Order: sequence, then C-alpha cells, then structure tokens
Amino acid sequence: MRRAPRPAILVALASIGALALAACSSGERTAENPIVNPPDAGANYNGPPPATADIQAFKLNLWDNLQGTNRCGSCHGTNGQAPTFVRSDDINLAYQQALPLVDLANPAESRLVIRVAGGHNCWLASTGACADIMTTWISAWASLTQSGGGRQIELTAPPIFEPGESRGFPEDPSLFATHVWPVLQDHCDECHQASSRTPQQPYFSSPQLSEAYAAARSKIDLNSPERSRLVVRLREEAHNCWAPAGGQTDCEASARVMEQAIARFRDAVPVEPFDARLVASKALGLPHGIEAAGGNRFDTHVIALYEFKTGEGNIAYDTSGVEPALNLTISGRDWEWVGGWGIRLVDGKAQGSTAASRKLYDLITATGEYSIEAWVVPGNVAQEEARIISYSGSATRRNFMLGQTQFSYDFHARSTSTDQNGAPILTTDAADQDLQATLQHVVATYDPVNGRRLYVNGRFTGDLDPAPGGTLVEWDDSFAFVLGNEVSNDQQFEGTFRMVAIHNRALTETQIQQNYEAGVGQKFFLLFNVSELVNMDQAYILFQVSEYDSYAYLFSDPRFISLDETARPNSIPLRGMRIGLNGQLPAVGQAYRTLDTVLQDSQYMPGVGQSLSNIGTVIGIERGPEEDRFFLAFEVLGAHTDVRVEADPDPLPWPDPVARPPDIGLRTFEKMHATMAKLTGVSQQAPAVRATYEQVKQSMPTVESIETFVSAQSVAIAQLAAQYCAALVDSAALRDDWFPGLDANNLGSAAQRAQVINPLVQRMMGDNVGTQPDPAAVRGELDSLIQRLCPAGCSAGRNRTAVKAACTALLGSAATLVN
Repeated sequence: MRRAPRPAILVALASIGALALAACSSGERTAENPIVNPPDAGANYNGPPPATADIQAFKLNLWDNLQGTNRCGSCHGTNGQAPTFVRSDDINLAYQQALPLVDLANPAESRLVIRVAGGHNCWLASTGACADIMTTWISAWASLTQSGGGRQIELTAPPIFEPGESRGFPEDPSLFATHVWPVLQDHCDECHQASSRTPQQPYFSSPQLSEAYAAARSKIDLNSPERSRLVVRLREEAHNCWAPAGGQTDCEASARVMEQAIARFRDAVPVEPFDARLVASKALGLPHGIEAAGGNRFDTHVIALYEFKTGEGNIAYDTSGVEPALNLTISGRDWEWVGGWGIRLVDGKAQGSTAASRKLYDLITATGEYSIEAWVVPGNVAQEEARIISYSGSATRRNFMLGQTQFSYDFHARSTSTDQNGAPILTTDAADQDLQATLQHVVATYDPVNGRRLYVNGRFTGDLDPAPGGTLVEWDDSFAFVLGNEVSNDQQFEGTFRMVAIHNRALTETQIQQNYEAGVGQKFFLLFNVSELVNMDQAYILFQVSEYDSYAYLFSDPRFISLDETARPNSIPLRGMRIGLNGQLPAVGQAYRTLDTVLQDSQYMPGVGQSLSNIGTVIGIERGPEEDRFFLAFEVLGAHTDVRVEADPDPLPWPDPVARPPDIGLRTFEKMHATMAKLTGVSQQAPAVRATYEQVKQSMPTVESIETFVSAQSVAIAQLAAQYCAALVDSAALRDDWFPGLDANNLGSAAQRAQVINPLVQRMMGDNVGTQPDPAAVRGELDSLIQRLCPAGCSAGRNRTAVKAACTALLGSAATLVN
C-alpha cells in the first residue's frame, strides 16, 4: 500500500511497557516459520511454483487461509471479481493482485483488514475478530520478508482540537433519576439488571439508582446525545426497540425517546467553562491516537490466542489465525467484559468445544513441547486449587493446567513421567509469594528435556520440576480447553484475563522477557501539540495512553518530541504539567504537577525526543474512550506562565473522642486454667480436670477485653472451677493443707464454717488489694451459701458438697477471672 507524503517520523517500538524510540533499529532476528494451517489447506493449487521466497510466504500465510469458498475464494478467485488475489491458476499473479491490498510495514492498516473490519465477507459474528485474524495472517507473511528489529510505528501529526467548555456528569444522580432512569427501567429491565431472568451487563436498569447511574454514564454522551450508545443501539442496531406510539415496534421513535431523555438530562447539567488562563496544549482523544499495542511480541509458535477485544457478546475469539479456530463460549452467573480488552470472571468460565480443542492435541503432541502464556489479574490471594487455564476432562484428568493456590502458581502437566492429573505438580514456593492480586505476566513451559518451568513477569521463579521430563503419548484428545474454572464447574478462579496464548514450543527466557516487555492491552500514542507555546515546528508532548480498566486511563512515558527532525528545542523551561479531561483539570491523578525540567539540545535526540518522566498516573474515565478529550496544562512552558498555588489543605478535624479502654480485663482460657491449678494445688493433668477443660475451653474467654464477656463464658468457668474444687476437697492431703483441723462432717457452727471460708478468702483473694471485692462481704456471701446448702444436721457427704460449692463460687468468680 502506497501513501502520499505527510509529516511523520518512524519510531521503533522495542517495548510497550517502557517505550524506547530510536531513529532506526539495529540487529537482525532469525526468521522462523510460523504455524500454518494443516497441509491440505492449499491442496487445490496446481499452478506454477512461487517465483520468489516472498511469494511463497504470501501463499503459506495469506493465500492458503483465504482461498476457500467460505472466505474470499467464492468471489476473488480465478475468473472472479477483481482483484483476484486468491486465484488458483497462478500464485504469482495472485501475489501481484494482493500487493496493493496489504501494508506489510503496518499490517493492521492493510486494505484487506479494513474491509473485513467494515463487515465485508467476515466469516465470524465479530468483524473485529475477523480483522484481528486477517492482521495475524498478513503479519506472519511480513515476519518472513521484513528485516530489522521491532515493529516500526509511524508518528503522524494528529488533528487539531481546541480544549473548550464541557458538561461533566454530576456526582449527584438525581438528574439522571429524573430524566433517563425511568426510560431505562421501563424498557431495559428484562435484561440489564442483576435480578432479571437473563441478566446482561451493564446494569443501567438496576433498581439501585447508584448502580444504574454508574453503569449508564459510559453509554451517555452529554455533549452529543444522538451519539450516545443508548441511542445508537436503538437507531442503528435495532436493539430491543419498543412501540412509543403503540402498535408496531418503531426503532427510530424509540431512539428519539431515548435521545430526548438524554437531552433533557444534558440541558439540566450546568456548563463548565474552560479556564482561558491555562497554558494549554491542543486537545485530542484516543480515537486520534496511534495504536501501539502488541509491538515486538514473539508469536511465531502461537496456535491459540485470546486478546478479548470484542467487548460484547459471549464469545472469546481465537485470533491466532491457526485453523480450526478454538473459540471459547463464556458462561456463568457473574462475568463481564473489561475495558482495554479483557474479561473478568467471578462465577463463570470460557470454554471451547472438545472438537475445536483437538487442535491443541494435534499441534502440541507433534512437537512434544508447549508454553501457556497469560496476562491475568488474580482476584485475591486466598483462592485454593483454582483453575486459571486448563485442558482437561474432569477435576482429576487433564493434559495441562495452570492454577492458583493462595500465593502460588500450580502447573499440572501430563506426560509419561506424571499421572493422568499431571501430578506431581510444580508449585511456586509459597514463601516467595510469586502470585499477587495484580496484573501479572505468567508463562508455564514444558519440554521433555527441561520438564516444567514457571516464569512470572519475565523472570524464572527458580522452582524445579519434581518429575523428570517425558513424552506426551499419554495425552487425551477428548478433553476441552477452558479458562477460569474446571470443565466440571467446581474449581472457580476469580480474576481478570487480559490475554492468553498457547504456543506449541517451549519459549526461551529471552522470548518470555520480550513478550513481558511488549505488555498487553490496547495502547495508543497521543501527541499533544505545543508548537505555539514553544515556538518550535511540529512540537508535541508524547504520551502512551491505555484503558487501565473499565474505570480509568493509564498515562505513562511522557516525552517531548518534534516531527521535524531538523528542529531543536535550544532551552525551553517546563514546569508543573497537568492532564486535563473534557475542558477541566481533575483534582486527582496529577502525578506530573511537580515536574520541573528544561528541554535542551544536550538531552534531545532527533527522532527520539527527550524523556520527561518514568512514572505513570491514572485518570478516571468520564464519558468513555470514544468521547473523552484530553489536553495538557503547564505552570511554565517556554515564555508562558500560569503559576498555580496549591490551596492550603483544610484543617484536620479534631478526632472523635475515643472511649478510654477499661483498666481491667479477662484472663483467657489458658490463663484461667493455670490460675486455678496454681491456687488449688490440683494438677492440670488430673483426669476429671483435663476432660472438663477440653470440653469447655472453646466457651471460655479467648481475648482479654472485658467488653467481650458473655454469660456462656461464666458457665464454662464455673464448670472448670467445680472440677478443681472437687479434686481439692476429695484429696485428703490437699484438704488438710487448705483447711487444717476442719471437721468436714460438721459445719453447723459459725466457727466451723469460718475454718472453710477464711482459707478460701485469704488464698484465693488475698488481702489489701485496692480493687478487690470487700473481704467481709465475700465472707458473708459464702457463709450464707454454706448455711443454705447444709443447715444443722447435714450428712457428712452433704457437708463436703457445701465446701466444694463455696470453693467453686469463689474460684470461678471475678476475683480470679478479672485481671
């Protein structure tokens, strides 16, 4: 594809995560043949052989995939419609017809890709998936014929937009509730709320106003109501229309009702004027950026690839371009698409059919090695035996599985050295905590020489395979490939998938690091024009911007650059850079407000620019990726100033008065046990004591706070105290030590009862303790207890019971419990 000259500069994308711009790329890479379709894909070609290696690469990677009647062969074949780029009589002539339709330097901009993306003869339900697959085939062709290092990104001047006034969504949802919510509840509640029989996100028809408002905001364009997704779905896609005037369903009338409701909402929202004092760049949005995702990945041996770009429906498309496509059906009660490409599973899975999954069996057993690669965000670090990626037939039979057990990754791999469950498993050391609940790049590789290896964020974890390498002759071709759960639905993984790839080779550590550095998700280069502010031709602040998730953008790697390679900054001061959104400066996310530097020749490289910062920041999504407009504002840029003084923070409020903690606490169960043994002299190992303690300890205090005390604890303490006192009184030696001279058979007189009470009070309470109960009052209570239990004339056995009761009453009281 040829283009007219325009202001531009080529940059080599060495890595997405940390942008490296270079005037030219260096070094050479080894060209490896990518995976192609089964040998019979081009079996109907009987013409002259390819004249060059490039024509052969075209045939293997593009012609073989498109020549079938279910693709392009039905129209653009021999004697068909021009261009006849899949003609079967002469591959060399087909090649000449195909050249104007492809851009080997930037496959995604090829005419073939643009046509299928627009719906022309797409063979899938998603035109985006068709475009991705077509891009993959053209990229595979280009990889065999294009020299150099990483993919070249062409920076071109974006359109000019002035930042201006805008309407923002108010925090208070009352205007939404008045104008838009009733329409959504009347016509969308059968699907777009969690409680419906067929729930579909987003839940903008939820009976909970806050949930409905949060879900609807990204579907509403306050500045152009007719462009709101809620309106477009009705007017252009005939989605769930109704009959506003009665009679037949009318999508145009339904769209007008929705548009008018949004317009009333818009009119009630006050306009926020743009601050003309700002030293501001020109504005632009993501649609005006240059796509930069996926550069320089090593995908030569990919046989299944999931980038989750569709964003709707319930199919995750395999865009590897290797037939048959192993598309996954997403199912479950709680899952959603994630902004910036991805799916989040809470209660669900994405599973392929056993027939389509056979591709993995065929292509992996042919090489005897494989790699499982994924960008994932585990939902938490408490999950155990959760299935992240599995190729299995049940919870106990599989070919491979990558899973999670708390802070560890698990790798099951079936071979002649392991059982049908892939055990013994390789697990990362729990102490290393390799798995974290954040975005991670994890790769599991297997080959018969090295066995299993696990890599996290580009680095080998150091964990060694407990089994030697083996062959894959034990693999089962009847299994299914699944993400997020087991095929039996009993090993749920909660988390987000951003990308999954299966390779039929074991990736090397260098290749894994290359893919880690390439990053994941949809990313753009945004060029903010500052030419007028710095008096320099085609001067820009370049940012890498991506959808971090469904709620925020990630800005990173800012640098100053000119598209005029002859221009130089000389000496330009830059201080206090802020990111603006829709005409306003958000209060949060301004990580570059402290930036203070000088743009100067010594640090500026033509074609590369000057780096401004190595940190990133997050800015909240407001209208949605298609409608949000960004700009930059500066305190100082060149000769322009708008010095802003940060407002003094509001004084911190006085803390709420905190109740003083009690001066007293409880002895916990083990301390009560030890205290009773010490006071009575009875061993903790006495059979009756030990048995009772084991029975009641769970009902005794477990913490020292007196505010946690409940009546059940008092009962348990009394039961244990009764056993200690029974052992004391029943032991002649202990009884004589505690109550010398006592006639336990006669407690009729006050003097005789004092022989029991005084030792108990003295030895269990002590004397002269400032916070203890009044000893006289305690003596009186114990005397009354004994008299009630054993009035004059009690038997000897009854008298001993009374002594045990008095002992239990005091030993199990607050006198020993409170600490």
